Amino acid sequence: MPQVTVYSGPFCPYCTKAKALLDKKGVAYVEYNVKADDQKLKEMLERSGGRQTIPQIFIDDRHIGGCDDLYALEQAGSLDQFLAAE
Repeated sequence: MPQVTVYSGPFCPYCTKAKALLDKKGVAYVEYNVKADDQKLKEMLERSGGRQTIPQIFIDDRHIGGCDDLYALEQAGSLDQFLAAE
C-alpha cells in the first residue's frame, strides 16, 4: 500500500472529515500537526506548492490536495486506484 501523508491541525473539521474517509477505507496514514511543528509546516508548503490550507494530503509523492479534493476523487471512483498497492 502506498504511503499516505496528511498535514493537519487541531480542531480542523476538514482534517477530521478527510481522516474519516481514509479510516473508513482502512487506509493507514502518517499525520503531521503543522500548527505545532514549524518544520512540518515548511515541508507541507514546499510539497504542496505553497498551499497553506489544511489538510494537505499526499499519496506517495502525489499531491492530492485538501479534503474536497480527496472526496472528489472518491466520488469519481478514482481514489481506490491511487490507494492500490503497486
